[in-house]
Amino acid sequence: MRIREWQDILEDVTERDVDPEDWRAVAGDRAGGVGEDMYLAHPRAGVFFLKTYAKNPFEVRGVGTRVARNLDDEIGSFMPERDAGSRFAVQSPPEDEAQAETVGKRLETVLETHADAPTRPQDLFDDVMEAIESPAFGPMAYDQYDRPDELEGLAERFEEADELLNSELDDLIETDEVDRGFM
Repeated sequence: MRIREWQDILEDVTERDVDPEDWRAVAGDRAGGVGEDMYLAHPRAGVFFLKTYAKNPFEVRGVGTRVARNLDDEIGSFMPERDAGSRFAVQSPPEDEAQAETVGKRLETVLETHADAPTRPQDLFDDVMEAIESPAFGPMAYDQYDRPDELEGLAERFEEADELLNSELDDLIETDEVDRGFM
């Protein structure tokens, strides 16, 4: 298992050549410390595990790893269904001004279309993510104040990775001299 910076893991996610709308995520408070845990999963890309914390209001630090090469039925049972209420997305900035203009025009068309027709919030979200070419998006089980049950189940399933990432994150927190969160 190779532990890397959390942004490197997100870069791996964005570079995967898979259907972007098939990603699923589970996230919540980190058990026993400052920060949050997040699992990102895709049937063909695998399962990625991130532990992050806010060093200050402008900087997030963290670590992560790939914990499974594919999403099997056991791990998939912890992931939210396609029609789950909460959503997440990973976004890459436009490469240049021309791409930004193209994406902006597509986004404008999507918003005009949804303004004229009754649609579900999930449908609007999915269409917006496709218009802005998000490389990864989908449903998410998330609790900003606690840990969803699914997160506990994944932590038990990937206990070794959880312990290693906790150790690495604790080292970062100690190095950064951040010993408590802020509100």
